[in-house]
Amino acid sequence: MKINVETADFYNAEMLLVYWETKPDIIKRLLPRPLKPAGKPIAAAFVANYPKTNFGVSYLESSLFLKCRFKDEEGVYILSMPVDNDMAMAAGREFYGYPKKMANIYLNRNGNEVKGWTERHGTRFFEVRAKLFGEISDDNAQNIMTEIGIKNSVMVVFNFKHFPAPDGKGFDYNPRLIREEVEFHPSSIELAEAEIILKPSDYDPWSEVEVVKVLGAGYIIGNNSMRKGRVVAEVKPTTFAPYAFLKWDF
Repeated sequence: MKINVETADFYNAEMLLVYWETKPDIIKRLLPRPLKPAGKPIAAAFVANYPKTNFGVSYLESSLFLKCRFKDEEGVYILSMPVDNDMAMAAGREFYGYPKKMANIYLNRNGNEVKGWTERHGTRFFEVRAKLFGEISDDNAQNIMTEIGIKNSVMVVFNFKHFPAPDGKGFDYNPRLIREEVEFHPSSIELAEAEIILKPSDYDPWSEVEVVKVLGAGYIIGNNSMRKGRVVAEVKPTTFAPYAFLKWDF
């Protein structure tokens, strides 16, 4: 696996994205300080296929994230990011702090229907079924991107990088808030009507992010680039400890 690259690039990436309105108290409860809610309580999830990358790994991935704010900047906070490749899992966790776990992931298009799901420990805790309407205009595409937190083709992503101490007492170091950017260059976006199915799971509690109203969905093909990240804050271990469950099954 190559790591000496300026950006991690994904070619002809295929993504089924859905976003919804949830409850403000859910957003507030799940965001660790110093992150804060950003306006409308929006959550989003996707299932993606990355057939080719510049770091030698092809894999499937899904993600659940919340719109948030850090100081005066809006972005998204990643609650979960299952993958089906061990190197993709290790790189995302160790470089950027992404809460990645190994999972079984499925994405398939059949005509104007697209289906995706994610499961672990025998539980299919996330499933989305979408019916496509066809490609949309650039203006509508920009509206969708802005709604979920992508501005000028760039999404600002926040993760907390943290590792448990080898003696089992607390953390190796103060948890660090990582700011990172993902650049999107879609070649096509097709609007979709989607159904979201969230099932309870002790290990992957996506169902806690209640769907109040489905706001939109899209099937996206294009190239993406992950830019290098940086540490923008450190938090006290006692402050972050209640949120340190995202990367493990305990």
